[in-house]
Amino acid sequence: FLFLPCKKPRSELVRTSLRLLTSSAYRLQCECRKALPVESSPSTDMQLVTQQVIQCAYDIAKAAKQLVTITTKENNN
Repeated sequence: FLFLPCKKPRSELVRTSLRLLTSSAYRLQCECRKALPVESSPSTDMQLVTQQVIQCAYDIAKAAKQLVTITTKENNN
């Protein structure tokens, strides 16, 4: 990976989308850990965990789409 210096996005919409993307990715990681045999307990509701994973994945896709839409519009202006 090539890491570029972090630059604070000017647009509030971009910042909001990035917050949703990073928080959803973190939540997804946490939910996936719950599904691991080592970390799950007999009381783990796998159906709920699965629903949470699906919701996190949806939020990640939504945030990514927002970023693509915003940056496409900004680059066309």
